[in-house]
Amino acid sequence: MTQSFKLQESQISPKSYTRGDWQRGYESLPQEFDYWIDDIEGQIPPELQGTLFRNGPGLLDINGQSIHHPFDGDGMISRITFINGRAHFRNCFVQTEGYLAEQKAGKILYRGVFGTQKPGGWLANIFDFKFKSIANTNVIYWGDKLLALWEAAEPYRLDPYTLETLAKEYFDGVLSPGDGFGAHPRLDPSCEQDGGAPCLVNFSIKPGLSTTITIFELNPTGQVVRKYAHIFPGFCFIHDFVITSNYCIFFQNPVTFNPIPVALGIRAAGECIKFQTNQPTRIIVIPRTPKTEPTQVKILETESGFVFHHINAYEVKDEVVIDSICYQSLPQVEPESDFRQVDFEAGSPGQLWRFNLNLQDGVVQRKLIESRCCEFPSIHPANVGRSYRYMYIGAAHAETGNAPLQALLKIDLESGTRQLWSAAPGGFIGEPIFVSRPGSVTEDDGWVLALVYDATHHRSDVVILDASDFSQGAIARLHLKHHIPYGLHGNFTSEVFVGNS
Repeated sequence: MTQSFKLQESQISPKSYTRGDWQRGYESLPQEFDYWIDDIEGQIPPELQGTLFRNGPGLLDINGQSIHHPFDGDGMISRITFINGRAHFRNCFVQTEGYLAEQKAGKILYRGVFGTQKPGGWLANIFDFKFKSIANTNVIYWGDKLLALWEAAEPYRLDPYTLETLAKEYFDGVLSPGDGFGAHPRLDPSCEQDGGAPCLVNFSIKPGLSTTITIFELNPTGQVVRKYAHIFPGFCFIHDFVITSNYCIFFQNPVTFNPIPVALGIRAAGECIKFQTNQPTRIIVIPRTPKTEPTQVKILETESGFVFHHINAYEVKDEVVIDSICYQSLPQVEPESDFRQVDFEAGSPGQLWRFNLNLQDGVVQRKLIESRCCEFPSIHPANVGRSYRYMYIGAAHAETGNAPLQALLKIDLESGTRQLWSAAPGGFIGEPIFVSRPGSVTEDDGWVLALVYDATHHRSDVVILDASDFSQGAIARLHLKHHIPYGLHGNFTSEVFVGNS
């Protein structure tokens, strides 16, 4: 699709999608593939060398028994390797204990956090707190290890060439069996505590009446060099965080959790989380030093809202600037509901807001940056925790209302200009990933990579855009032989991994 956006828009009806087209992207993909991608429109830039790893639920049912929510689906890693103007695809399921057991049994054996119950009603689920580890949220290559992440359990380590599952990863005993390790690590490109070396920062949550947030910082060899924990009052439901040179920052969404229906087997954990519209969102600012005293941790308050994902944060004198995707509330996961029947028009969209935190007087100011429905942001990795100009994000085709993500939006925070590339009406977008061009000197010199589900052909495409100029359209569109169910997160590495295919 190389037409300009204006031409596409003139060909599209006022509603840019049909629910039926969108739903097909949530069909399971039980097969595993390994092949060179030969069906290509346009040309892969020869300078684009490296590997894009993606993670997400590959199974939305177990032998025909539907799971209740996509977030309960078994993790499937997709790997797209770029080398010498060519591309290779491989996918493989993470061989978790739960995945292997259910594939052998041919039926659902575990409860899921977001609503999947074992067959047999409440009697089959009462007092069963053994939720399946699904390793389905993110995948990152760090310290010469490929790790599949799911925030409620330890990572799984995979072979980056074959995607074979090797073992659970405990970081030389820093983690214990069952410990969480977040699915949203942040890469500090130049850590002051390590003399300017890069550092991977991540966290884990132990929620309850009070919540423990543990922060891990890993050096380039994958060793945990700093670990520190703080306890906060109240239940925390936190999926993402941001870092600056000196702080880790978390948004404590205003929710409550009632564990009784979970214990009695009549509800899953995700169905027992309720949003509190009359309560503020708390912003937790933790200094990135292991010896931080509790009194040095700051908690600020802002208007009620819900945040899954942040874009970035940086410091300006005594202020911290945070850009985040905010919702008016958290949609309730209802029992007996079907996620495929979601009414997009009835929900409020995620929108881009900027928060200015004054750490001296505790005042938070916020303003709306982008009102278009948007999610899954990406920036140049060298600007994580620092001031930045450009962001890339999945967006709705239309300027107003709530809808599936069908477009890629580039926002210039300095000039305020926008560039939009749309895959509507039959295309549905996943998380974009920015990849810088080797030797680049400007922030937007590179490419934006994204998986696009093509409902017309029931397949997925790997789309490559010039990050500096979306008006060119897709400079390459790689047609896969199959679809990939809508995924969650992933990362790009300049390392090249191709198996023996």
